[in-house]
This record gives sequence, C-alpha cells and structure tokens, in this order.
Amino acid sequence: MSFFGLDCTRKKEGEVERKIRANDREYNLSFKYATNSIKTSKYNPFTFLPLNLFEQFQRIANAYFLFLLILQVIPAISSLSWFTTVVPLVLVLSVTAAKDAIDDIVSTHIHSLFIFLSFFPLLRGDDSEISHVKYTMNPVCFLKCCFKTVFLYSYVFFSLSLSLHRETNLKVKQALTVTGDMGENLEALAEFNGEVCCEPPNNRLDRFTGTLTFNSQKYSLDNERVLLRGCTLRNTDWCFGLVLFAGPETKLMQNCGKSTFKRTSIDRLMNVLVLFIFGLLALMCIILAVGNGIWENHAGSKFKAFLPREENTVFSAFLTFWSYIIILNTVVPISLYVSMEVIRLGNSYYINWDRTMYHAGSDTPAEARTTTLNEELGQIKYIFSDKTGTLTQNIMTFNKCSINGKSYGQDQSVVLKQSPGEMTPVDFSFNRLADPKFLFYDHSLVEGVKLELPDVHAFFRLLALCHTVMAEEKREGDLVYQAQSPDEGALVTAARNFGFVFRSRSPETVTIEEMGIQRTYELLAILDFNNVRKRMSVIVRNPEGKLSLYCKGADTIIYERLHPSCSEVMKVTTEHLNEFAGEGLRTLVLAYKDLDEEYFSEWKQRHHESSVALEDREEKLEKLYEEIEKDMMLIGATAVEDKLQDGVTQTLEQLAKAEIKIWVLTGDKQETAENIGYSCNLLREEMNEVFVVAANSPEEAFALESNMELEFLRTACICKTVICCRVTPLQKAQVVELVKKYKKAVTLAIGDGANDVSMIKAAHIGVGISGQEGMQAVLSSDFSFAQFRFLQRLLLVHGRWSYLRMCKFLRYFFYKNFTFTFVHFWYAFFCGFSAQTVYDEGYITLYNLVYTALPVLGMSLFDQDVNAGWSLEYPQLYVPGQLSQYFSKRAFMMCALHSWYSSLVLFFVPYAAIYDTARDNGKDGTDYQSFALITETCLTVTVCLGLDLSYWTVVNHLFVWGSLGMFFILTFTMYTDGLYRLRPSSFAFIGTARNCLNQPNVWLTVALTAILCVLPVVVYRFLSSQISPTINEKVRYKVCQMKEPAPRPRRTRLTRRSTRRSGYAFSHAHGYGDLMTSGRYLRRNALTCSTGLIPTGRSPGFKPTGRSAGYSPVGREQNPKQKVEPTSLQVFRAVKDSFF
Repeated sequence: MSFFGLDCTRKKEGEVERKIRANDREYNLSFKYATNSIKTSKYNPFTFLPLNLFEQFQRIANAYFLFLLILQVIPAISSLSWFTTVVPLVLVLSVTAAKDAIDDIVSTHIHSLFIFLSFFPLLRGDDSEISHVKYTMNPVCFLKCCFKTVFLYSYVFFSLSLSLHRETNLKVKQALTVTGDMGENLEALAEFNGEVCCEPPNNRLDRFTGTLTFNSQKYSLDNERVLLRGCTLRNTDWCFGLVLFAGPETKLMQNCGKSTFKRTSIDRLMNVLVLFIFGLLALMCIILAVGNGIWENHAGSKFKAFLPREENTVFSAFLTFWSYIIILNTVVPISLYVSMEVIRLGNSYYINWDRTMYHAGSDTPAEARTTTLNEELGQIKYIFSDKTGTLTQNIMTFNKCSINGKSYGQDQSVVLKQSPGEMTPVDFSFNRLADPKFLFYDHSLVEGVKLELPDVHAFFRLLALCHTVMAEEKREGDLVYQAQSPDEGALVTAARNFGFVFRSRSPETVTIEEMGIQRTYELLAILDFNNVRKRMSVIVRNPEGKLSLYCKGADTIIYERLHPSCSEVMKVTTEHLNEFAGEGLRTLVLAYKDLDEEYFSEWKQRHHESSVALEDREEKLEKLYEEIEKDMMLIGATAVEDKLQDGVTQTLEQLAKAEIKIWVLTGDKQETAENIGYSCNLLREEMNEVFVVAANSPEEAFALESNMELEFLRTACICKTVICCRVTPLQKAQVVELVKKYKKAVTLAIGDGANDVSMIKAAHIGVGISGQEGMQAVLSSDFSFAQFRFLQRLLLVHGRWSYLRMCKFLRYFFYKNFTFTFVHFWYAFFCGFSAQTVYDEGYITLYNLVYTALPVLGMSLFDQDVNAGWSLEYPQLYVPGQLSQYFSKRAFMMCALHSWYSSLVLFFVPYAAIYDTARDNGKDGTDYQSFALITETCLTVTVCLGLDLSYWTVVNHLFVWGSLGMFFILTFTMYTDGLYRLRPSSFAFIGTARNCLNQPNVWLTVALTAILCVLPVVVYRFLSSQISPTINEKVRYKVCQMKEPAPRPRRTRLTRRSTRRSGYAFSHAHGYGDLMTSGRYLRRNALTCSTGLIPTGRSPGFKPTGRSAGYSPVGREQNPKQKVEPTSLQVFRAVKDSFF
C-alpha cells in the first residue's frame, strides 16, 4: 500500500495523535513535525550517480558488457583491445544518464516553504476570493492552505475542493463560534493559546477528528472546520488559521503515489530475450570450446612448428571458451540501447512538433515529458480517465425548457443543418444586467417574457428564488454568481438574462429584480436537497404578503407530489423531457404551491421543534417536508447541457474501435457520473444492467479488498463500460494497480488535477491535461496536452508509429547482428577453433557504427505503413500492437532463424564461389583476405538493401546509398599502401580491395548472396498476404486502390436517442440551506441597485416562431379543472424522426 501514498512519509514512532498549540513556536517545534518542503524529484546531486547507474545496470545487457570489459583486460583470453568495450559502454551510460537527468528536471516541481505554526492573515486575492493560484502556495492560514492543513477559526466561507475531489462545487467551511467571535481583533488573536489535539497524518479526505481546548473547554473539530490543500476560498476577504499538517504530511501528498521508474513492455521483453541470447552465446562458445579440445587432440600437433600449442587441451578449451565470448559479443551489441534512445528521442520530438495537437485557445502544445515510453503508447489496452476537466469542461448551459406544455429552445436538428452564421442568438440588450456570455436561440421565449405571460414569469421567478447561490457584486451591475453546483449557476444565469435577476440574499431575505423592478422576498424556509430527496424547495413571502412554496427536482420525484389537475400538462411535459433526454440534456422539473398563512404558521412551529430535537431529527424533518411538498402545480421543466470537451464523443468512439477499454474514475456522485456516461455515449439505453461502484458505500468498502478484488475485476471486465464514482485519489490508483496486476495489460491514466496524480503515477503511461485547474497532473505525467480529443492522435498515430518503428528496428537490428556473429561461428570450423575473426578489425569497428547504423535508424525514425489520416480512419490498425504481434518471443525466434539461414548463405556461397579459382591474370584467387572482403561486401549490401521500408523519404535514400558509398570509400581507403606503411598491424589487407572487387565473378557472388538472403522473406510475405492478410496489408491495399493521399474529411454527427432523463445534480453533498437561514456570519448584504432593465414592449416586426407560434396563454389561477390546449408535438416528432 505504500505505493499509493499511505506510507509516503516516515511516520513518527508511536504517533497516535497530533498536538498543536497556537502562538507557541517552541512547544510545536519540540515535536519535530514535517516542514513544508515537498520533493517530488527522483534524484538529487548526491544520489544521481549511484541511483542512475543502479537503474541502468538493471538492463542485463549493460551488466553483461561490464563483465565483458573485465574479461578483456585478461591477456590470455582477449583477442581484442579493452578500449573497444570501454568507449561504447561509457558512451551509452553517459548518454542515458544525461537523458534521465533532463527528464527528471523537466518533470520535477519542488516547493520549499517556511512553516509558521502561528496565526496571521491569508494572502489577499480579488476582493472576496482568497488567492491561491492552483499550484502555488500561500504561507499558511486556513485549514489547509496549499501545502498545509489548518484549523479555521474566523468566519464562514465557501471552498472549492478542486485539487482533491475535482469538484468545483462550493462547500461550506465554518469556524467555531468561540474563535469566530474574535473577529479581526489582533490582540485577542495574539493572546489566543488554544491547543488542538487531532488524528495523525493520514490519507482520508472525507473525515477529520480532533478537539480544540480553550479556556478549559473542549470543542469538537470535524471536516467542516478543516480546509485542505488545493481549495479556493469564496465569500471572505480574509481568515486566520492554525497549521495542522504540512509538506508531505498533508492529505493531498498522502494520496500521491510514489514516483517509480517506468519501463516499457519492450524493455521488459528485452531483458528476457537478452537472457536467452546469453544462453545461446554460452551454447555456441561451449560447442566451439569442445571443438577446440577435439582439434587440439587430433590435429594440433601438426602445427607446433609455427603455432604455439597448449599441452593441456582442457585448459586450452577453457581459454577458447572465454575468447569466443569476447569475439561473439556482437550478438548483443551495446549500440542497440544507444540506438533505441535516439529513436525514442526522435519520436518524442514528433509529438512536441505536432501542430494538430496544439490548442490555440490556451496556447498549449502537446509535450512528451519523458523520452522512454513512446512505443508503450502503441500497446494501450485500458484507459482510466477522470471526468471533471478531462471529459467535460464543467460548464453548464441552459439550452431548452418546457413551460406549461410549450417547448422552447432551438431543435438539435435545426442546429445541425444551419451554419454558424445562420444561427442568430437572442438579443438581450434590453437587459443591462444580462450575462453577455449567455446564448439562447429561441426568440419566442424572450417575447413571452416581454409580453408578461404569467406562466413564463412564474417559471423564471422560481429559478431566481429557489436556489442556494451566492451573489457577489463587486461593482454596480457586475454580478458574479458562486453556485453550489454548475447546474444551479446555469439556471440562475438563465433567469438573470430573461429579466429575473438574483441580486443578493441575507439570512431572512432574497432580493431579485423582476423586469427592472427590485423586489425583496422574505425567506421563511429552505427545504434542502440531499441524495434521497432529490429536490429542494424554498418557502417565501412576496412583497404583497402572499406565501408560496417553490420546488425543483427530478421528474419522478416531483411527479409523485403534483396535484391531480396537472395530469394533462404532465403528459406533454413528459414528452418534452424525453426529447431533451434524447439529446443528452440534463433535466429538472419545476413546481409551486400557494400556502395558507394559518397552516404555515402551525407547520413552521412544528418545523422548529423538529429542527432542535436531539433524537430522530432527520426523520422528523423529512416527514414535515413530505407533508408540505404535495399537491403542487407543475410549471415546466428545464434542460441543461453539461458541456463535454470538443471531440470527446468522437475520440471515445475511435478508441473503442481500436478495442481500447475505457474506465471513468471520478470523485463525482453517481448521478452526475451516469449523466456524463450517457452524454458521451459510454452508456447507452440498450445497456440493460448497470453496475455502479460508489465509494463510501458498503459495496465499495469490500470491492478493493484482497479477498474481493478479483470478483470486482471479473465483474468490471464483462461490462462494456465501467464508471467508478465517488472514488478517492488512492482508490483510483488501486483500481489501476488491480488491472495491471491481474490483466497484464498496458494501462494509461489521464487526468488534469492533483487528485489524479496517484492514478497517473500508477499507470504504465500517465497523461496530464493542462486545463484550468492547475499543473499538478501535468507535472507528474509522461505526456501532456490541453484537450482530451488529442488522445486519439497520441495513441492511434504517434503511439502506433512509435511501436511499429521500434519493433521493426529491433527485428532488423537483431537480424543484422546475429547474421554478422553467426558467420564467425561457421568460420570457426575452418580455422581450427583458434578464436580468429572472419573480418578485419576495421570492418568490425565500423560495421555497427558507420556501415549499417544510419539505414536502420532512418527506417526507425521515418517509416510509416499508412499516413496519419488513414491511421485515424482505420483505428483497427491499432489492435496488432495490443497483441504484441510486431515484436514478441515468436517474432524474435523467426528473426534468429532468418539470421541463421542468412549467415549460412553469406559464408558458404562466397566460400564455394572462390574455392579453387583464379583471377583474370591467372593468379590464385583463393585467399583469406579476399574471402573476408567478399563476405563483408555481401553482408553490407544485404543489410542495406534488404530493409523492410514502407515509406521511402529523401533521408532514407540518403542514408541507404550513403552508407553503401561510405563502405566502399572506407574499404578502398583502409586497404591502401599508405595506411599499411603507417600501421602495418592494423591495415594488413593491403591491395585486397583493388585486386578483388575488379573481378566480375565477385559481383555475381554479391548479387546471388543478397537475393538468396531476402528470397525466403519475400516468398513468405507474398503467400501470407494472399492466404491470410493482416489488417495492415488490407488497409494498405485499400488505400492503394483509392489512390488518395489521405481520407476525405467528414463531419461526424452523433445522435443521442436515449429516452433516459438525467436528473439534476444539485451538489455532491448535503446542501447548505440551513446555514443560509441561520444568520451565522453571513455578512453579505444586498446592494441598493438601480434599474437594470429598459422597459420595453413587444419588439417591432416580431413573429412567433417554433412551438410558440399561435400560442397566447392567459393568466390562470390554481384550478383543478383547467385544460391545456393541444400541441403540435406529434407533428414535431414525425419531422424529427424523419431527419434521423
């Protein structure tokens, strides 16, 4: 469990409680609590070298070359100089260390702040908002100011726990009365010596237990008195607090996962393959050592005159074994890892340079924050996504409504048919207090407001009164609403634009402007929302003295409490609700009831008695609410859109076609999570059974336990869609780890907040979205960008290409080096197993460095099977990567067999071709140097021209033909008389190139050898493409047939047909209606407001449109016998269905 942050800091021995005393620094320092310094880097200047070397030598190949270096310093067994291994090994380690250091610096954020365990004011922000800018910190203060947890003691205010739960809903934070009464009295604050005794640091976000002891009295502290790091404050200009936890002991850091060294699946596979290669190397060396012993016994005595002989044949075989270990070391070339790092670096730059992943709105490009995980992007099987800020913008818009059986708002079919220029929004210029950002496209609704239609006015009056929104008016007419949920903010803003402007509230009143006339309603009661009631009501008295109850809530809940006379209106409204739900909108039903004064007085007395009852308080209040919330009259319904980010639905659809499973892990409540699931088509109406795993419930308490986790995973894996709601940051990471542990699949986690950090660190790939809510997720991620829609290009294009290129590189790299090494093996049978090499030292040195490096590297950086457009057009191309079809143990064995065959051809065809032959001048053409040169030429030509390239570029041509040219240039240069005279021992092949390569039979041998080497591959691929073509071959064939460079762009129009009505999500917790009517520290008073509306009548040239055409309702009283005029709903549905 330490991975998830439970033990991310070293706990004090035996610490069972924490004690903090105000204004007593010496007392607090005696406990040696953690400072406010947080380190998230992997290395520091002292640990970098040992830790980095330790990580690098976890690669078995690096450890092997270190061992090889030790062997090469032993003269008796080494036929190569020691520096031939030291130089490449040091180069590899240095390059990798430099890259790792840069990655750590880029992805590290270290905050080191001083901590003061005393009182002082918070940093001021804009007027009423305390400024802590996402990922920066204030010194201390409230419950937990950024990196601290502080006990709040002054004033009531509201907080947004954005970085923790990803909730932007306001939550009540209230000080104890005993401390709140001190107000801004600095002398009293300086003398305050209260002592807090609380629980030790832990990762529980939903609870806090502690006591404050002051003046010999104990006061209980709970979550409402504690402010956690990452919160933004509202409704207060200042506050004072006492720091409880700091630095790594804060709850957010306790929920952050530990930084781990991530390796790709290919890296892990490489370690296994390297072990196999070591076994193969040992086997070859044993065979050759045994051969040496046999040869020494039978033929060694014949060469005593010119070849020193070891009398002990066993010891000779032992030395030969180690000599061949050194000679055949190229079977695992150290340049492999350098090349892999170069390829990864290049593919990382492709991501950084991709303009299609650049978000102009926030000026944010995509960024590969690590260069070691690119190919892992091509093998993702599971995606774990946050919701708020990742899938959604967390912006609610008022789109449609139904009032007394009439539907208002632009039809989705009309919106899709019209271009942006043809859509004219409603002109709200008559309203000086209108929000300029609010857009509405049905002009008939504003005309109904101007005509003072009673039902329309009642509709918006309810929206302006029935809520718990706080209004901030920094300047005259400049209104800013702070809502408990975005839904409420959207509805109050809609009422504001249509002329019913909520201006201010006090514990006893609510002030609104109705068509320019300021009216103050007496607030008598708030019947608050909770998850059981699924509705809220307010009871108000208007200026004329009339009592009314206004209620809004889920349709099924409200319908049960309507007066029987509403049946006709209810039927039509239900049809509208079904249409709204079919478009993915979140619906809410509105109702009202006029109250009798005498009845209400008696009800209020009973309400007061129940609210102060010590036993069964909640049950008694619920009965009273049920009693008064009945026989209500239906007004209408609202339809709010929870805006998804651009392209989310299309991205999810594309990823699903690529057989990537998407799980949504969110801290939101169940209803909100389901609504988003339906909005983005993760959930569909045809899904008959929906299993929900909700945190803080009995089911969740056991779902992730060791004895239940497998059952939970099995259940989740048989579902088409998995959405886990109300999960904590720790539980998100646990779900990711669960899938990693049992499914053995490559996982990706994506989020944009601090609460997603542990999930991002737990997954194989972590993606951070640099949104509006800070950089915590980005700083802990491996890749980052600004919009969720860029994920499909990251995976389906860059990820797939990176994986395909890396796999091609590995296959071909092993092929060329195995072939190079196996020729030595065959040659040993013709040289008396004397540990001689086939090639000259110059060729051995330059083979991987110059002759074959660039062609393979060019293929690995520029190759594409299809371009980016077709990669997105056919997401199924991604599936082979998930199945590891491009490079696996089987692919490796096929590569080794091909190398074995090629080495036989490369050795025996030239051997047979020059055996017992003569040159044109009659001299003997059979000698060791000529044979070595012919073999070198055949090998180089085969490797360079046998590349499996699908996409030839100018760079590829330059690399291939340039490498071949360089081979001949350097060969003729090194075999010249001048170099021989300078260093005879190193350039012994004097004149060989000039004498050998001018023979026609040599070039025929080169051509025959190259053809024979590639022929089996060509035949195999031809037959397989005809008998069982792969998805890549099918797509490439189709693309060639279409003769188009890229698919034609097409506009995707997704239609939602769900009839499910998504209920209103007031908040994630119980509302704060009780607080608003309590009068405790609610300091905002109503401003004296001037008229904000220009009185106006019906606009000239107005023509009713939409469903309001011909509709002229009149005022009505509550009449159970009243009928509703028939509508043209059936005609509308017929037109709508024909469109779809």
